Amino acid sequence: MSTAPGPPAAVPPEPSGAPRPAGMLHVRFRTADGEPVGAEQYEQLLRLLGRFTPAVEALPPDAALADVRGALRYFDRDAVGIAELIRLRALAWHGVRCTIGIGGNPLLARMAAREAPPGGIRAVPADPREVAAFLDRRPAAALDGVGPATARALCAYGLDSVGRIAAAPPATLQRILGAKAGRAVSERARGIDPTPVTPNASARSMGAEHRFAHDELDPVRRRRALLSLADGLGARMRASGQVARALTLTVRYADRSTTTRTRRLEEPTAHGPALTEAAYALHAALGLQRARVRSLALRAEDLCRAELAAHQLTFDPADDKAHRIEAAVDRARARFGTGSVRPAATLGPAPGTGTAPASGPPGPARTTGRRAPWPAGNPLDPSGS
Repeated sequence: MSTAPGPPAAVPPEPSGAPRPAGMLHVRFRTADGEPVGAEQYEQLLRLLGRFTPAVEALPPDAALADVRGALRYFDRDAVGIAELIRLRALAWHGVRCTIGIGGNPLLARMAAREAPPGGIRAVPADPREVAAFLDRRPAAALDGVGPATARALCAYGLDSVGRIAAAPPATLQRILGAKAGRAVSERARGIDPTPVTPNASARSMGAEHRFAHDELDPVRRRRALLSLADGLGARMRASGQVARALTLTVRYADRSTTTRTRRLEEPTAHGPALTEAAYALHAALGLQRARVRSLALRAEDLCRAELAAHQLTFDPADDKAHRIEAAVDRARARFGTGSVRPAATLGPAPGTGTAPASGPPGPARTTGRRAPWPAGNPLDPSGS
């Protein structure tokens, strides 16, 4: 009885000076309707990539990086042929469309994926002249690691395209951006990215998504959704004994484009108010004054066991009280269900009041019902009346 062959072995070290084949794949997953895939389906798609290569790096919530150089001879195909197999199997087995970028390193693969049509494949050949032509006329901000502030600094010196940055002496870029950043930008502008594909498990992250019934313009409702997502993520992490070192916000707009931002937390935490504050800061930094938002997704990244994380002690009694209240809320939810206790601000304005919840970070979660008044003269009345 024949058995299916396993994935090919890891890529052996290349001889010094040998050309690096275009065998890096950046794969982005979408459903047939163009929506993000769910967490369970994402796990299945990662296992699909694992059938082709063991070097798969999960990039939650909807992408992955795969090094298929060791699989080229095994499958007797080039990287484009393997990408076609992946795309075909993902569509046939899971009903998912894959947009795939192919390059000689992760940088080129990511940039190629951005250029690819939805559900298509875009390859950057390994030839240095082809790489230079691919990068030449792109704006400075197209390079990974070049944000708005760095792009403005480069444009002030006339370095407004990747080709001009590549032509500039590295020493000039180091004077403009600093030694480390200037060296990194100079290498990326020439298509150099030594970052390896690090196989990992998507279990090191945990996410949640809120989809609005209609494209949402109101920032108050978006903050309310972020509060609910952060509160739920914190509860799930505490239940599993984990804390997060970073938080990622993904915003999907009405035209199905997305923006993703990540922020490192001051310390590893699963504390709801700390996660909410970080989520609010990520949302505010995007400046979405009139953006039509279709969905918001929060993902707790770089998870570790809570007992292994360091916690900064504080003499603030309010902080200790907030943690004790949170523990009591977790016990109530474990006994009566997750919906038994919720932050009041997630409920929105009361019917007919027309008032919105406060815009500042919320306090600890509390029950939404009101206690009936004590009977007059009852000796158990805590008010003493």
